[in-house]
Amino acid sequence: MNSPPEPASAILDDFDSRPGSATSLIRTVLGAYVRDLGGWVAIADFVGLMQAVGIPSESTRIAVTRLKKKGVLRARVCDGRNGYEVTEQAEAMFSRGDPRIFGFRQMAEGDPWRLISFTIPETQRAARHQLRRRLGWIGCGTVSPGLWIAPEYLAEEVGDIVDALGLAAYVTTFVSTSMFVPDSQADAAARWWDLDGIAARHRDFLTRHRAALSTTEEVSPREAFVRFAPLLDEWRIIPYIDPGLPAGMLPDDWPGSDSVRLFASARDRYLTGSREWVRSIQSRLPA
Repeated sequence: MNSPPEPASAILDDFDSRPGSATSLIRTVLGAYVRDLGGWVAIADFVGLMQAVGIPSESTRIAVTRLKKKGVLRARVCDGRNGYEVTEQAEAMFSRGDPRIFGFRQMAEGDPWRLISFTIPETQRAARHQLRRRLGWIGCGTVSPGLWIAPEYLAEEVGDIVDALGLAAYVTTFVSTSMFVPDSQADAAARWWDLDGIAARHRDFLTRHRAALSTTEEVSPREAFVRFAPLLDEWRIIPYIDPGLPAGMLPDDWPGSDSVRLFASARDRYLTGSREWVRSIQSRLPA
């Protein structure tokens, strides 16, 4: 019997869950660790993983059920053990996010822009709302309600969103290498993006994690997981809402560069060891 199609929601990146919540942390662990296991994990082992970062077993099971309904996970029994595997649609979502999360993208002066123009009929109001919401989630700026702007390297992600929402007939995009504004490009950027909100995210990340990463102490693989999984969960939103604008469009005290360096330091220090620990507690892998 053929399996039913996965919900379309898994195709689009999901930022509904608040960083630090059970659902958000589980999503982060799926993307960074369960995929490293081959995409399947026994539910008993997964409960143990999440307990290590403070998520009670019942909360893990409830969150897993939610992610199953969203099409991120599906149940699968392997070698007699109950577990869950990452769906193909969710794997595509995670794969899209990997380069952005683990290697922050940054525009240089003179790099091209992608302009996104749309006029969507009132009968498609819900889809129009979703389009604006999703464009904002991936770092696009709002020039006007029907005209958005993004670094050209976001073009493929923009196209994925438009196609998934079925709005290709209403959207036209352009590539531009020049920008003329009535004031300065920095002033324009402040109008088109919520730079204050993005900067606050960077500063909060720095405040919470700078001290812990200032020491040179060696940590066990388990401790590396305990430290890195919540840090990654908080970080993974930042490279989406921050489009990586060129320095000339940003305030002089922009904190983004410092937080990018801090995350890179944490990644280099903890990711390999934490993955080793996760592999060590997975009792048996699927055939």
